[in-house]
Amino acid sequence: MHDKEQIRKSPEAFAAALQRRQLTVDVAALLALDAQDRGGKTEIQNLQAKANDIAKQIPVYKKEGKDIAPLLAEGKALKEQIAGLEKGEGGAFDKALMSLPNLLADEVPEGADESANVEVRAVGQKPAIAAPKDHVALGEALGLMDFEAAAKISGARFVVLRGALARLERALAAFMLDIHTGEFGYTEHQVPYLVKDAALVGTGQLPKFAEDLFKTTGEHWLIPTSEVSLTNLVADSILEEAALATPLRLTAYTPCFRSEAGSAGRDTRGMIRQHQFSKVELVSITKPEDSVAEHERMLSCAEEVLKRLGLHYRV
Repeated sequence: MHDKEQIRKSPEAFAAALQRRQLTVDVAALLALDAQDRGGKTEIQNLQAKANDIAKQIPVYKKEGKDIAPLLAEGKALKEQIAGLEKGEGGAFDKALMSLPNLLADEVPEGADESANVEVRAVGQKPAIAAPKDHVALGEALGLMDFEAAAKISGARFVVLRGALARLERALAAFMLDIHTGEFGYTEHQVPYLVKDAALVGTGQLPKFAEDLFKTTGEHWLIPTSEVSLTNLVADSILEEAALATPLRLTAYTPCFRSEAGSAGRDTRGMIRQHQFSKVELVSITKPEDSVAEHERMLSCAEEVLKRLGLHYRV
């Protein structure tokens, strides 16, 4: 969630920060929603105070032998009025903010798309291959990657891996987990793949990316990344500063589920942008002032995997 107090103090700075993401926001309209919500809260507090006064009068009326029916009726009416206000209370401003993307760090280069990305470094020697084949051609030719069988079972954007390739994926996941837990201080977790709304709201997935998620017929959603489950392990908790002297470092290997709405025809060949894929996730819980250094450390942990596999990569 964006810092509401900071937006109230510096609405123009907030608008300028979002402009760096090619997004124009009407901050006056946002502040109007804020005023509306805060006015609703005041009204609720006033009505609650009246309801409390009535609740205190009821035993007095009973003791004095007076008719409490009018008080009960008034109390019920106030409860209904409060409930009606609470449905909309605090919602408009929060919902508007939750639909907006995160603000960019100062060092992030501005640009309309990925063409503006800046290469920080390239590691390893890029292999020179005269006639390279993509992973689909290689996997199908070896009989280890089967999109046709997956389509028969589940439709497009799924794959069946078999034999040595299935074993390779399992081995790579174990390799990554062993490095992160054995050398870099991460604690491995097995987490739920189904989560409730609050878990996705807390990690910025809802309401922004609702169309990219899979929802069950009940009250659960399939996780798009284990970051959702891992991060929510500390949701609604206040951690003592001493507990974060060393950041909490969490990892998990899980399947991830994404509808990939709106990506038709774009990078969809083979195992890219699938509805189901598996991933080793890294999450750190740390003090705000340590977050940049921890993010760099996390990047180095991920890079170490690529280095040990002898892969050329760019940052």
